[in-house]
Amino acid sequence: MNKLPTRILVTGGAGFIGSTLVCQCLEQKNVAVLNLDKITYAGHRLSIAHLRSNKRHTLVEGDIANSILVKRLLSDFRPQAIVHMAAETHVDRSIEDPSVFATTNVLGSCVLLEQTTRYWRQLSGEESQNFRFLHVSTDEVYGSAGQEEVFDERSLLRPNSPYAASKASAEHFVRAFIKTFDLPAMVVNPSNNYGPRQHPEKLIPKMIVAAVRGKPLTLYGDGMHQRNWLHVSDCCRGLLSALIYGDRGDSFTLGGNRSMPNLQVVEMICDVVDSSLNDGKMRRSLITHVSDRLGHDRRYAISSERLMVTTGWYPQISLEAGLRETVEWYLKHPDWVEQSK
Repeated sequence: MNKLPTRILVTGGAGFIGSTLVCQCLEQKNVAVLNLDKITYAGHRLSIAHLRSNKRHTLVEGDIANSILVKRLLSDFRPQAIVHMAAETHVDRSIEDPSVFATTNVLGSCVLLEQTTRYWRQLSGEESQNFRFLHVSTDEVYGSAGQEEVFDERSLLRPNSPYAASKASAEHFVRAFIKTFDLPAMVVNPSNNYGPRQHPEKLIPKMIVAAVRGKPLTLYGDGMHQRNWLHVSDCCRGLLSALIYGDRGDSFTLGGNRSMPNLQVVEMICDVVDSSLNDGKMRRSLITHVSDRLGHDRRYAISSERLMVTTGWYPQISLEAGLRETVEWYLKHPDWVEQSK
């Protein structure tokens, strides 16, 4: 495969990363997208509202764990590729209710893989050869990195949170379907994403909204937990690059070029909000440290070397520019924030 498939099924395409990926797919004039999303609190209809009149985009509200629905959609739409992004993603929620994450992220992925395998086996010729299943995982499956450690495709899966464990389990199922059924599937492990349309429970939008409202900016522990930040647009370009150039059994780690402690990121957000509102307030004074989260990974670090060498992809948006763009987006879309509660 050396070009984007023209019929793509995206699961979780109303979510943060999913909605961005759907939009990038539809920028190609000959691509049609079937968007399967459960529309939970994190699947926001406003994120894809501008696609209502696009005849190449179809939204189906449904659960990936519904095997009858998945089977019917595959039969009717006949996708050339599937990008599986549907998942419960928030670590704090996974600590409160791990079983929900196991149901969606593990059982749901298994059902999708089973129905996909049955569908793919009915294809023939080039349709069969070119078909791809891209599973979008996370760098959190690798656990906490040592001081000089950098995760890549050879790193062991050592999840520490229920969320990470559920995503690692789903990865194992993907690899099992590759080995057992020869399914042409691939796995990509992105680092922490940020950008417009991210639910305010996540660190960066949570801090932006709190800073704008003059509320405390609560940070776990000493705030020195380090993350590798990747703008959502760069992430989705990387995912599509993997879909185009990757092959059966491939895996790619996908990160930004900037790792930084959470405290420093929040300070940058404060400065951007101060500059944007120009109201004389110094929002760094709102930063408040609270008790650390259970099982909180100290450091994530990830290499994108294999993806860059294989596909030519590289991150284009700096953290400074990306944060400024993100702050401006949230300032301009208070209605989106309100409806995300």
